[in-house]
Amino acid sequence: MISAVVVKEAGRRRSSASTGRGALRVVERNVLAYRRMWLAFVSGLFEPLLYLLSIGIGVGGLVGKVPGPGGQPIPYDQFVAPGLMAAAAMNGAVLDTTFNFFFKFKYAHTYDAMLATPLEVGDIARGELTWALLRGAIYSGAFLLTMVLLGLVGSWWAVLALPAAALIAFGFAGAGIAATTYMRSWTDFDFVNLALIPMFLFAATFFPLSQYPEGLQWVVRCTPLYQGVALERGLTTGQLTWTMLLNIAYLVILGAVGLRIATRRLRVLLQP
Repeated sequence: MISAVVVKEAGRRRSSASTGRGALRVVERNVLAYRRMWLAFVSGLFEPLLYLLSIGIGVGGLVGKVPGPGGQPIPYDQFVAPGLMAAAAMNGAVLDTTFNFFFKFKYAHTYDAMLATPLEVGDIARGELTWALLRGAIYSGAFLLTMVLLGLVGSWWAVLALPAAALIAFGFAGAGIAATTYMRSWTDFDFVNLALIPMFLFAATFFPLSQYPEGLQWVVRCTPLYQGVALERGLTTGQLTWTMLLNIAYLVILGAVGLRIATRRLRVLLQP
């Protein structure tokens, strides 16, 4: 009788002609799995939309205009919308690379089964990150369409808002999958919420950065969500600055480093 260990080792030794194709097989597996869970998938679209309708449009009617990028006054709903779009990309990416990834890794042993095929650890890490990136981009794309329909887009530069959202998802997906490899139990996910909720509330999503004390402003500037909010807000309002290049570099490095750490950790954790 061939043991699971032998099967896994045999799968590793098989030729994997293209790691890119291997990662796509992981994405394909997730697409097929969500065919029967489509309601759970689309439910992630509604939270930022509800925030936009209640706070952006409802409260925006009372607030009026606030300082936008470069200090240019803009309506509050146009200020909040790009921040919520960045948050939608973050939520879509983090959901799959933390809670869902942990379940498949620790309980369903999905990756043990994958490694009994020609797939390698690197394919799994890249595939899960790609799937999370796509999910974040889909959520953001639906949100951007809503912004266009509501007249909350003030510049043609907004055509780059969706690629920027994919970049936000990439950064958070890399960080999420790396952090999850260190999780020991479900209680550790309290730290995920402890990080995400303050970022969502204070990363200049709802208030201009100038409203914070100067010391706190620098703390906010160092958070990953702020990079996405600043990027999306600049594109949707047409107020482009050179600092957006720093935002892009931050998210690229975050995602790439997270992917590298996750791949190394998984090679150790998934060894027989």
